[in-house]
Amino acid sequence: MRSRLFLKIYLTLLASLAAVAVASAAFVWLGQGEEESGWQSQRARFVAALIPPDADRQSVGATLKRLSRAFDADIAVYDPRGRLIASAGQPLPRDMVERPWRHGPRGNFHTMMTELPDGRTVAARMERPLRPAGRNPLAYLALIAGVIGLAAYPVVRHLTRRLERLRAGVDAWGRGDFVARVPADGSDEVAAVAKSFNSAADHVERLIKSHRALLANASHELRSPLARLRIAIDLYEQAPSGNRREEIVRNLAELDTLVEEILLASRLDHVEKLDSTASVDLLALVSEEGARNGVEVSGTPATVMGDARLIGRLVRNLMQNALRHGSPPVIATVAQADSMVELRVRDHGPGIPAGESARVFEPFYRPSGRSEATGGWGLGLALVRQIAERHGGAVRYETPSDGGACFVVTLPVHRAARKMN
Repeated sequence: MRSRLFLKIYLTLLASLAAVAVASAAFVWLGQGEEESGWQSQRARFVAALIPPDADRQSVGATLKRLSRAFDADIAVYDPRGRLIASAGQPLPRDMVERPWRHGPRGNFHTMMTELPDGRTVAARMERPLRPAGRNPLAYLALIAGVIGLAAYPVVRHLTRRLERLRAGVDAWGRGDFVARVPADGSDEVAAVAKSFNSAADHVERLIKSHRALLANASHELRSPLARLRIAIDLYEQAPSGNRREEIVRNLAELDTLVEEILLASRLDHVEKLDSTASVDLLALVSEEGARNGVEVSGTPATVMGDARLIGRLVRNLMQNALRHGSPPVIATVAQADSMVELRVRDHGPGIPAGESARVFEPFYRPSGRSEATGGWGLGLALVRQIAERHGGAVRYETPSDGGACFVVTLPVHRAARKMN
């Protein structure tokens, strides 16, 4: 089962080699027959020219002796009826004409017969040359096919072994081993598939870790308002009052906000493109949120493209974060620089400790030195980052020289509005 792909590829290669060898052998065999026929015809005419039909026995005998000495062979000429005309060297067997091709007892000599155009037959017997037997082209083809087959084995094995490792990595990942990765060596298609798998596995692993952390932190954050809500309900049942009722409503609102943020964060994790977008007057939107939260707003008009509801949530989270964890005065400014719009929300509180400016955008991250008594950090800044990125922008933290905290969001300017301006 594991080597099925290897066997398929390797056997296909061997079958292809065998087909090429068989086709080549057939071609060579057919060619050999034609060549041999042509060579025998030429040889017969050559011998006939040496011993013409009208030559007498003495002339034929003299010619045979010269040829016998030159080739160290036993030669005889027979008439069309098989009777001996002349010979040279050792006598040949009487049945030479009936058994033209024969070899010696140890294969040390062979004979050949040449039938001349005038009906005579020339028989010759000579020793085999001291060299290997004649080279057979079919043997060469078989040898080449064998060498290619052996050389292809490690290549095919190397390729299929990489595929097997890739499959093993995918199987391990499918069984829940989310840290499993596959080797991505090389630059061929197998390496490209391995790199794509590793990239997808990294992305899925990050999502799973993010969701696990979100679930764990959300569970922890839900405990506090739930505990307060249970106590407030118990006290309200014992002695109803307006303050205790307001406490119940406040805790319910906090739970509702937290659940809403969790759902929004989860939805933004899975959204590649915003559902509905429109041009948004950012300065007007920030001014509206500033008036609602008591934040001073200034700046220049700028238009961005996006979801007005999400951008409003972004602005509101920044202002409420500054009011909750910073100190007044809280100031928001809008400015346009080239193709980007910059929104700054600044407070005059203790700021973010050095080295934690990036982590402050993680869900439920609490900066060092801040206790739970200062209020939960929740998902507010994490949502700001998600919303900014979904609109093609970004968010960063800056530490003002005179203290406090400043969060800066950059968003692309709406192109149509930019041309009109």
